[in-house]
Amino acid sequence: MARQIDGIRRMLLIINKIYATNGQYGDSCVSVHELLSYINDHVDAPISERTLQRDINDIEMLFHIEISFDRATNSYRINERFSSREDRLSEMLLNFELLNAVDESPNMRSYILPEHHRAVFSKYMPQLIYAVRNQHTISFQYVLYRHGGEVITKENILPHYIKESNQLWYVLAYDADGYQLKAYGIDRIRNLVVHDTLFERNVDIDVNGMYRDCYGIWNDESLPVEEVILQYDNRDGYFLKAMPLHHTQRVLVDDGKVFKISVHVKITNDFVMALLSRSRSLEVIAPMHLRKRMMDVYREALVRNSVPNDMFNNNNVESNK
Repeated sequence: MARQIDGIRRMLLIINKIYATNGQYGDSCVSVHELLSYINDHVDAPISERTLQRDINDIEMLFHIEISFDRATNSYRINERFSSREDRLSEMLLNFELLNAVDESPNMRSYILPEHHRAVFSKYMPQLIYAVRNQHTISFQYVLYRHGGEVITKENILPHYIKESNQLWYVLAYDADGYQLKAYGIDRIRNLVVHDTLFERNVDIDVNGMYRDCYGIWNDESLPVEEVILQYDNRDGYFLKAMPLHHTQRVLVDDGKVFKISVHVKITNDFVMALLSRSRSLEVIAPMHLRKRMMDVYREALVRNSVPNDMFNNNNVESNK
């Protein structure tokens, strides 16, 4: 186990060094000598160039990040189409830096308090990873949460990716017709069967592009990308500047009283739920159909949470002081 942990640590060191180094042409690259020196300065047992190359091969297999060697400059670089995964990579590297700090100084545990996420476990995860990696078809029963727990059977599914969204895991897969990549919540899968039948993986899928205009896991191809204009007060504005609603967020007004932004997204249920989670001062300026959708949600909530008219009369208010 210790050897495996050391290997993972070296792999993250490699990614961290290459990703953080700007080469002569502005891309992420680093010489072999510099990379080896960096790694050996951060590990207990020095490694050879052969071990370095083996770690780089493992990085592509485990993290799906392709690192190529440039013989002309004797350097390694992260290929352009993989370096575009900046958000996810940055998150992973930040977690690595924090873990390193805690590991190197036990006292850091007194200062760094990570968020305690709800454990999301699925006994099917190892089987799904195996099926994705080795291109095996799968079948399972699937629980439809939005339809009262109805259970349907899915046969001859072609799993391509495992994706996380909002602390839940999904398998992205094609049905047997291979027409559209769909997301299946792993927490809703029952009676999974991994078949011996193999399929040919579609390597031309731009998964990042699929979700670029979405919020969360929903990606309805029939929905257009729309400009959404939202207005908040100054207090909510601080939070939205610290944690933008979407990567397309653009500030239109920030005058100390009003904070107005625009985002370009598909208006899915996930996006509406995100708006509701910070809606204390929210006003939907555009589009109008989203404004009406939010109004309908508020109206229904008002009915559900209504109280008797006399609950807050003067006598009750006085008695509760």
